[in-house]
Amino acid sequence: MAQNFAAKQLETILGHGDKDRATHPDISNPNREGGRYADESGEKMKALAWMGKNDVRVVETNKPKIIEDNDAIVRVTGTTVCGSDVHIMHGVILQVEKGDILGHEFCGVVEAVGPGVTTLSPGQRVVNSFVVSCGKCRYCKNKLTTACENTNASTLHEQLYGSRMGGIFGYSHFTGGYAGGQAEYVRVPLADNNLMKLPDSVPDEKGLFLSDIMPTSYHSVYYTGVQKGDCVAVWGLGPIGLMACYWALKKGAKRVIGIDKDWRVDYAKSKLEGLEVIDYANLDSGKTVPATIHEMVPGGVDVAIDATGGEYAKGFVHKVELIIGAEQDTSEMINECIMSTRKFGAVGIIGDYVGFTNHFNVGSLMERGVRLIGCGQAPVHKYWEELLEMVEDGSADPTIALTHRFELEDIAKAYHLQEKREAGLVKCFVQTRFSSPRAEGTPELTHL
Repeated sequence: MAQNFAAKQLETILGHGDKDRATHPDISNPNREGGRYADESGEKMKALAWMGKNDVRVVETNKPKIIEDNDAIVRVTGTTVCGSDVHIMHGVILQVEKGDILGHEFCGVVEAVGPGVTTLSPGQRVVNSFVVSCGKCRYCKNKLTTACENTNASTLHEQLYGSRMGGIFGYSHFTGGYAGGQAEYVRVPLADNNLMKLPDSVPDEKGLFLSDIMPTSYHSVYYTGVQKGDCVAVWGLGPIGLMACYWALKKGAKRVIGIDKDWRVDYAKSKLEGLEVIDYANLDSGKTVPATIHEMVPGGVDVAIDATGGEYAKGFVHKVELIIGAEQDTSEMINECIMSTRKFGAVGIIGDYVGFTNHFNVGSLMERGVRLIGCGQAPVHKYWEELLEMVEDGSADPTIALTHRFELEDIAKAYHLQEKREAGLVKCFVQTRFSSPRAEGTPELTHL
């Protein structure tokens, strides 16, 4: 909480950069500024809001209204919980404010459009891109949409990172302050660019994952340069890591090794034929993950992908440093990746890291010529059409990561299951009162 308060004060001092934005940022709840952004009908909706560190709740708020000509209002038929949402719940992401509606992945039906929207009509099924793209800056024109220069107003973001990245739905004012899709309705700015139509042949349980986990995992493999015949290791077997293993195998990797612990290792093996695994919690005393990988692949893997993120420390020193604020991210997983990679190999980071780290093994990186690649937040638009085609023709199936179905009323409890990696939860589908009946072959509804 202290970090968020300090970030808000610093933003005030630096000056909020909302001038000349491509759309109106910082509408993180329709009830902000006395309900200025609420629909005139007075209709209420349920939404998941951040209420303080480790406190997320389903609240009643107003349905959003169209603010700008290029807006659409989407009636949400499916949303989910992401591991990075848990980072927000913990208060790790800066500039999150009480009452902010969370959630960057959703699909639904277009309810209404502004007069400037030209490609969408009410009644059409759509999925969002988690990033809010202007469609006109040099990065968006090249489909590197998470680098959009016109949808994020956080000056603090620019000061901390050297340049400002694009806005993200439901991900704090550090990334634009846009209300998210863990709600019954959501306002989508620049709708022509940030919504993709879903064909009737693609159910919500598959279409939803075109918003994030499919393009993000695909990007980690594509951008890190996995080639046919490579040996690849992936740290973390959550939804992104599991799907990264999936794409590496589809790309023709000779060997793919997934690293995690407990039931997630068994689940990944059950879903991906040919996947090798390391359960780091069951290694012999004193045995490290890099040493194990070098035994399996003498000299190290060609490509390592970190799909874990910097919030979860393994060792005592990093745990203490994170608690007292001496670092913002642990470097342990990155170091393991570097040490496990062959000379002149590549390490890609797709897990969330937000700030500074200690004890980084820069010597191994430099001396052995390992390329460290920050994959960045995935530019969804770059891969959208390609991935939709794969889902539609059945050559890719994101439901290998789908383990649970919950109601929106239970989504706060789902956050804590995701946090603790309990109940066999990899990825969930969260239904609303507008959802279609469950698609055949997908999980039954679980009440929490």
